[in-house]
Amino acid sequence: MTGLRDKLPPLLGAKTAKALAESLDIHTVADLLRHYPRRYAERGELTNIAGLEIGEHATVMARVEKVNMRRMRNKPGHILELVITDGQRRLSCAFFGRPHQHERQLRLGRTGLFAGKVTAFRNTLQLANPEYQMLDGDDDSAMDDFVGAIIPVYPAAAGMPSWSIARCVRQVLDTLEREEDPMPRELLDGYQLMDLFDALHNIHRPKDHDALEAARDRLKWDEAMAVQLIFAQRRFSTVSRPAPACARTKDGLLDAFDQRLPFELTEGQRAVGEDIAADLSGEHPMNRLLQGEVGSGKTVVALRAMLQVVDSGRQAAMLAPTEVLAAQHARSLREMLGDLGQAGELGAAENATKVTLLTGSMSTKERKQALLDTASGAAGIVVGTHALIQDTVSFADLGLVVVDEQHRFGVEQRDALRSRAANGGSPHVLVMTATPIPRTVAMTVYGDLETSALRHMPVGRSPIKTSVVPVAEKPAWLDRAWQRLVEEVRKGHQAYVVCPRIGDEPASNNSDRRPPLAVLDVAAELENGPLSELRLGILHGRMPPDEKDAVMRAFAAGKLDVLVATTVIEVGVNVPNATMMVIMDADRFGVSQLHQLRGRVGRGSVPGLCLLVTETLDGTATRERLAAVESTTDGFELSRLDLELRREGDILGAAQSGKRSGLKLLSLLRDEDVIAAARERAQEIVSGDPALERHPGLAHMVSDLVDEDRAEYLEKS
Repeated sequence: MTGLRDKLPPLLGAKTAKALAESLDIHTVADLLRHYPRRYAERGELTNIAGLEIGEHATVMARVEKVNMRRMRNKPGHILELVITDGQRRLSCAFFGRPHQHERQLRLGRTGLFAGKVTAFRNTLQLANPEYQMLDGDDDSAMDDFVGAIIPVYPAAAGMPSWSIARCVRQVLDTLEREEDPMPRELLDGYQLMDLFDALHNIHRPKDHDALEAARDRLKWDEAMAVQLIFAQRRFSTVSRPAPACARTKDGLLDAFDQRLPFELTEGQRAVGEDIAADLSGEHPMNRLLQGEVGSGKTVVALRAMLQVVDSGRQAAMLAPTEVLAAQHARSLREMLGDLGQAGELGAAENATKVTLLTGSMSTKERKQALLDTASGAAGIVVGTHALIQDTVSFADLGLVVVDEQHRFGVEQRDALRSRAANGGSPHVLVMTATPIPRTVAMTVYGDLETSALRHMPVGRSPIKTSVVPVAEKPAWLDRAWQRLVEEVRKGHQAYVVCPRIGDEPASNNSDRRPPLAVLDVAAELENGPLSELRLGILHGRMPPDEKDAVMRAFAAGKLDVLVATTVIEVGVNVPNATMMVIMDADRFGVSQLHQLRGRVGRGSVPGLCLLVTETLDGTATRERLAAVESTTDGFELSRLDLELRREGDILGAAQSGKRSGLKLLSLLRDEDVIAAARERAQEIVSGDPALERHPGLAHMVSDLVDEDRAEYLEKS
């Protein structure tokens, strides 16, 4: 009999097991049985072609609508052209090499499964030399792998089509042994969940829709529990460490700063500030996520928290994802503090502190002084990149770490902060993001953090209009975009042009697509072409810091009309006169990045314009994502749209930086009740059994469902 921990080669043969391992990272019986069907086809019904992505390996059930055998134009031989349809959309297929061998099978009107890599040919989606299995006609043996009326369609790869995976799953299921269920019996009974053995059978070979839904319900619980157990352990580990208590003091730096503020704090800023102040006063580490739109005042909230810590005699560190942003933060903190941040300088306030910038590319002399200020405690606030948390940087008494842009700072980096406070304690941690996160995502992806949100935008922000520029279908629109940019500059405004790549590095291109556009190439083309009359500047992450700083200052001072840049301008850059942005290859950026980038315009009194330039074709999932960004500037709404359009596991995978995400069935939008209940039960289990020693089944389930790095964490806890 077969167990979930068994390796696949003895069961499926070395060749098949190797193909599964190399193409889909499937190594054990558990891996294979947790590789759930992506969707199900009803016998006799067609599946949806819409939403295919160029470069993905897709499987569709479709009907042959058109067949054409013709001679190839430029070389000897024939090509068999097919059009298949789901009744709504069409997809072309092309067979080269020996196309005549397919003619008998691929007849007009027949239905089958077609699997292959999605490519683009003459601006239409195509499968080139797809594998196929016809599901009707003379030969019924093709249906042997599919019992019942519901046919599973699996996420597949080259050389391992959906029906081959179905065959492997059938072989394994036929010999699978019923083991003790990893889920506690009281939980199964309490939530009326199906046994794991039955759930695995019914997810792959469902008798009917009721059995399939019951299997899904059970396996969603597995995913929710696996993730929540990890976060429950993380919270247990965090809370068990001491933190430096930083109670608010009277007549200190914070009070002085508040008295000088030239504006009223919003209601949200005050409420969140009170929560943070209470956390900082405690002896357990604060772990809080502060989310809010670009410009909603997160930096002021963070600075007030840092000043409370400095008032208690400790230090605060602020981490930024790039050196450009770190320098920008240091500058803006000094400006906000005025003489309160000029300790050691002439004219400093009596109780002033010092703001020190520490980055990897500083001169040896500057870096040595910054390290000394940090280690001695002379600097109350230290700003830098994530390199700040390396062991080589020593703090006198670190009380708080503020992390800007959470989506660049994963759980491993948060782990690295532990024991960085004095006496082996853990500093308080405040992480900030300008990409709003739905509550269910926060519970699942950032489950070790308490969350706060600033929902009110500051007065005076102008609206931003966003438009997609589909250059594959409408090439003239790009010419018009450059004309529009010139018109904007003639009105006295400035603009950004953003590219995915710098251009001085080899373009890694592992797909059939061309390499992403680069700043250096695009800047040269614009300078010699449509923007030749304008003053262009270049900004990217590999420029020397003083050069980057000089370019940013020149742009802010209006000495440059257009800044051609990478995503170094994504956060923290504030030039109110910049009213237009053109994002090249917009499809190469994530929704949150696009939302962040366009937040650089519309920061003054004039409305902003953001153009998303793309070669992706209409009907693809990528174009749907760009359309979502075009449709709204509400970050909270956009985060939900993004979640609906993406494979939800990708979000967990990105946050957890692992091989497998663990979320295949659980919907972060629709399964809030499961996530919340699993969070509560995981907390109960971990509080009584922190290392899951009395729950070995759950420990195994975590390692099956979440990647190896996360499972490693269980052993360390």
